[in-house]
Amino acid sequence: MHPPRPLGLRRRLGSTLTALLLTAGGIGALGSGPARAADGNLLANPGFENGLANWTCSGDSGSTVSSPVHGGQSALKATPGGQDDARCTQTVAVKPNSQYQLSAWVRGSYVYLGAGGTGTTDVSTWTPNAGDWQQLNTTFTTGADTTSVTVYLHGWYGQPAYFADDLALTGPGGGPNPPGGQVPAAPDGLTVGAVTPSSVALSWNPVPGATGYTVYRDGAKVQSVNGTSATVTGLAPGTAYRFQVTAANSAGESALSAAVTATTGTGGGGPSLPRHALTGYWQNFDNGATVQKLTDVPDAYDIIAVAFADATSTPGAVDFTLDPALHYGEDRFKADIAAKRAAGKSVVLSVGGEKGSVSVNDASSAENFASSVYALMQRYGFNGVDIDLENGLNPTYMTQALRSLSAKAGSGLVITMAPQTIDMQSPSAGYFRTALNIKDILTVVNTQFYNSGSMNGCDGNVYAQGTVDFLTALACVQLEGGLSPSQVGLGVPASSRAAGSGYVDPSVVNRALDCLAGGTGCGSFKPPHTYPGIRGAMTWSTNWDAAAGNGWSSAVGPHVHGLP
Repeated sequence: MHPPRPLGLRRRLGSTLTALLLTAGGIGALGSGPARAADGNLLANPGFENGLANWTCSGDSGSTVSSPVHGGQSALKATPGGQDDARCTQTVAVKPNSQYQLSAWVRGSYVYLGAGGTGTTDVSTWTPNAGDWQQLNTTFTTGADTTSVTVYLHGWYGQPAYFADDLALTGPGGGPNPPGGQVPAAPDGLTVGAVTPSSVALSWNPVPGATGYTVYRDGAKVQSVNGTSATVTGLAPGTAYRFQVTAANSAGESALSAAVTATTGTGGGGPSLPRHALTGYWQNFDNGATVQKLTDVPDAYDIIAVAFADATSTPGAVDFTLDPALHYGEDRFKADIAAKRAAGKSVVLSVGGEKGSVSVNDASSAENFASSVYALMQRYGFNGVDIDLENGLNPTYMTQALRSLSAKAGSGLVITMAPQTIDMQSPSAGYFRTALNIKDILTVVNTQFYNSGSMNGCDGNVYAQGTVDFLTALACVQLEGGLSPSQVGLGVPASSRAAGSGYVDPSVVNRALDCLAGGTGCGSFKPPHTYPGIRGAMTWSTNWDAAAGNGWSSAVGPHVHGLP
């Protein structure tokens, strides 16, 4: 998925003309006289000569460097990481109904400059690739009640550090820069705009004194913006979501706004996944479990992961061949995938497994991975890919590979993951970082809550596997660590024969889902929030489920689909 194109680019011609006229003194600030050079630069420490004084950078992403610089002795260096786009901001006092020019010298890939809280139309501009210093420019007009705006710079997820220097904001000064004052009121007027199979556009009324806003989806924080609109992406088709917004300034965050609901479209790119889904792995080999055709997989399964793709001699590339022991012809296999898709199911190709050796460690292997997976999607009709690399992954290049695949496959792509429990203990771990890096295109992470022994929950306590507390406390790590509830599923064995340890009775899975979704059925661990949008559950495997009389899917499937 390419970074969003900011409003400023769509107005480049108009902004340039405005800037020329302002320089010539031909346009005055509305109601406040012309924005003359005599007004001076309203930004404090615009060249970062005093370090990061007057600037705030998200997640400790910012620092100052002596090289490269555009002017003076210092410049800003800010490094995106995980779900942080390295946003650096400064709030400036301005006058209402006035016109302003904003500029900055920048270097790097996907560097953004903008202004939020203008009271009219917030603006931004960007460069996709500035190998040397490049100046970004934009203009804006403040609203009738606007007394401060927030100037910001940011990069893009998964990209290298960017550099900025010599910013300038010119126009009528508005007095001392605001300290923040009182916590703003909750926003009102929250409205749903355009809806697609994977996104919902929202807008709301500006709140006096607010310098930023935060969007919540199903009770979880998903996006922070400076203006009064946002588009929430990475949503599942045909799914209902609940949205709220808060306003904030340096004094704190407001209460939540009134909620609105929106249901994403079904689109034409792929099947419509239900709000709560059941995932099962189908074995392309015979290890003593029931040998199946895809048509034998019960209808309770919404996502079927075909296990596994095969590594090739080309770094990063994968292939797929049906195991001859299954006596399953390729044409029949393709027809069965098509039939599952026609029934509204998703069939994805799983890469990895316990012995999987696919390695994506550089840009070339990342592109080989994306190209080979896409070719297999076209050949067999897979909806997407499942990442089940149990021997580690490189978050930088796996992110690159999955974004390249997304660009090829479009919005119907289904991306699932099945990390081991240890891989999802911290957002800084490679698997967790990858999930957060692709949060906007990720479908679900079904962590393997088995074969792991005891692990830490989100409260810091240690829980033994095979209990409702283990499932809920470890899922909580992901839910509180940045993933949306719709992107979290509980992975468990279908029977005691399916895994070395960690099997739980289906009733325990159902209790854990109830605890996470609604706060009922919990053990000693009580999650800090409820997550009604929790995606559901996964099992290894549909074959082991069949060997046990399909008891797992018969018990867990209806419960998953009956969640609120």
